[in-house]
Amino acid sequence: MHLGVQYWISHYGYIGVFFILLIENLGVPFPAETTLVVSGIEWTKGAFAFLPLFMAASLGNIFGSTAAYGIGYFLGRPIVMRIGRYLGIREEKWAKAEGTFAKYRGFVVLFGKFIAGIRVLVPYLAGIERMPFLTFSLFNAVSALVWVAAFTTLGRFAGVAWSHYHRVMHQYLVPGLIALAVLVALYVALKRRYRQA
Repeated sequence: MHLGVQYWISHYGYIGVFFILLIENLGVPFPAETTLVVSGIEWTKGAFAFLPLFMAASLGNIFGSTAAYGIGYFLGRPIVMRIGRYLGIREEKWAKAEGTFAKYRGFVVLFGKFIAGIRVLVPYLAGIERMPFLTFSLFNAVSALVWVAAFTTLGRFAGVAWSHYHRVMHQYLVPGLIALAVLVALYVALKRRYRQA
């Protein structure tokens, strides 16, 4: 799946990131967090600039969530459930998510993006439960901005760490292998000498 994300990002750039984040929110099984982390790594390499990347990912997520909210609001639970069957969303999962949403509503919209199992269900539920659109939009936008920033920054740090590790590894690889070979040879020689004694 990582390779698929890498292909989309390398071939379609910001537009690829935008569409992955958009369709993932509609329930299509794309790894959104992986996309953001890989995008952050690409940012480290200079393939992306932060602001366009942040905007593409955030807008993709916001538009996808808003579309899901609209589907839930205008088409209702029966249609959403029917769609969910094709996306592998089981009845038990819906029931659990509905119970959580009924209790916490705004809190779920605000923090639901960080919970992979219910993230794609939340905007549908917000629409079905007739959550006011302005309230949903505000919580959804804040959540999207924080979520995108968090995982993109994680990718950035991972990219910086890998770049440093890669540089250090190349710098010390040959001396390290030589030292290891010398130690192995010394160990073998001492072992033979000990046996002969």
